[in-house]
Amino acid sequence: MNRMDRIPFDHLRETILRALINLGITGERAALSARLTAETDLDGIATHGIARLPRFAEMVRLGRVDPVATPHCTASCGALERWSGRLGPGNLAAHAAMARAMELAQQHGLGGVALADTTHWQRAGTYGWQAADAGFAAICWSNTLPNVPPWGAKTPAVGNNPLVIAIPRASGPIVLDMAMSQFSYGSLAAYRERNQPLPVAGGFDTDGNLTTDAAAIEASQRALPIGFWKGSGLAFALDVLGAMLAGGNATHNFAPDPLREAGQSQIFLAVSPAALATHNALGAIADDAVAFLHAAEPERPGQPARYPGERVLEARAENLRLGVPVTEAAWAAVQQLAS
Repeated sequence: MNRMDRIPFDHLRETILRALINLGITGERAALSARLTAETDLDGIATHGIARLPRFAEMVRLGRVDPVATPHCTASCGALERWSGRLGPGNLAAHAAMARAMELAQQHGLGGVALADTTHWQRAGTYGWQAADAGFAAICWSNTLPNVPPWGAKTPAVGNNPLVIAIPRASGPIVLDMAMSQFSYGSLAAYRERNQPLPVAGGFDTDGNLTTDAAAIEASQRALPIGFWKGSGLAFALDVLGAMLAGGNATHNFAPDPLREAGQSQIFLAVSPAALATHNALGAIADDAVAFLHAAEPERPGQPARYPGERVLEARAENLRLGVPVTEAAWAAVQQLAS
């Protein structure tokens, strides 16, 4: 099992910053990208923080990510805009797109940015937290390379297209961050590295049997869609709509190679709830819903149900106090990139 270290947040962020500067990202852009990456690990999402930096570095070296490219608007119509990421760093393009969607929502009540020609945005939930922390509700999603078989098929033909729904709330935003597969491939890799079975079946082995063996699912490339045929259908619909709005690539345009997964289509929708009601009225709705959820009889005594995002807030507070947990291998890789 890969040993875990606790790294102070500021030291983690500064090390990532040096790595990104070495890769050609400079100034405020490097500082923002480093913060977004470090906050992913801070929030307990180890699969999409520094663990992804070696792959990002390799894509920069291969010329599939342009570290100096910045996104720009290519078309607009009222509260909706099309942007191109120009194959720059995906987390910077996504952050800029959500910021612009919030500006449009401030003007119109609802704003949207459809982003084409971008690259992997790292943690999907980052942009939901970005909006909710600023008082906006948000929906965003991205398509991916084909890595999930559609229901009734054996070979990958849909993506595990991550979807985020964020709801602002004074005492803790509600942020749903989920892939269309029962487990992301990052999560499967983490379970395999820990030599642990999945808590529930996450896909099929090469013989077509449902399994909790992460390595067997990686080998078969048959991850299980959430909700079986429902998740498969949702993944397909998100892909097609996202590509249409962005004027960009759909899943069928990508080669099944993670190092060639560049040119994604992503959607960022922001809503200003304050345009419809007072903050107090809106807050009461969310608080009452959370209270009702917490009051449900728990399956295990003392472990009440949690709303989406609640675990992140708990992990963030603990990791700021104790240090951010990172695997020895991931930390060594980032230090090497920073040296």
